[in-house]
Amino acid sequence: MTDSADGLRERRRAETTRALIRAARHFTAEHGLAGFTIEELCSEAAVSRRTFFNYFASKDDAVLGVPIERSDADAVARFVAGGSDGPGLSPNLLTDLAVLAEERWRALDIAPDTVTDLFRAVEKEPRLLARMLELGVEGERYDAQLIEQREHLEPGDLRAEVAAQVVGAVVRSAAGEFLGASDADTFIEIFERRIGAARDLFSTQTALTRKAR
Repeated sequence: MTDSADGLRERRRAETTRALIRAARHFTAEHGLAGFTIEELCSEAAVSRRTFFNYFASKDDAVLGVPIERSDADAVARFVAGGSDGPGLSPNLLTDLAVLAEERWRALDIAPDTVTDLFRAVEKEPRLLARMLELGVEGERYDAQLIEQREHLEPGDLRAEVAAQVVGAVVRSAAGEFLGASDADTFIEIFERRIGAARDLFSTQTALTRKAR
């Protein structure tokens, strides 16, 4: 398959993914998860039932935008390849992790109307909020494993876990500001501002020392 054919396939997949997410959020916001069928959702998105289950495992995952096939493979490969060959953590680890988070957010292609529908869907179906929190934990665990791979760390290395948690916390806080803000700042601008503040904060801190008793 040529590069152009690969690109066309990816664009079509992205368009179908967005169409299903948009329809799932709107239907859930209006009727709740039990208030519509997979067939009705597929009709709205102009796809078959079989196509839906090639993209999403359930209506819940469609509403939250969690496809069966990860869409960040290229970004993940670049992140893992950026590690240091020498001893110690690479100095650009947190920066590259932030870039990975940015690329994932760009791929979501979130429009204001579908974000509004997502909020309304969560209000209609509170269990979706618990699923969102669960996905956040799963994402941090996945990123910690990526960091271990990139930095040649032993499984369970606390530094990998903390790095994933720090950037994950900044992503969530930036998303909260973006979705609740009335100004024109993009998510990326908000995220980079918060990452900069975190970098300044950590650079000014000294190591914890315990006083002798």
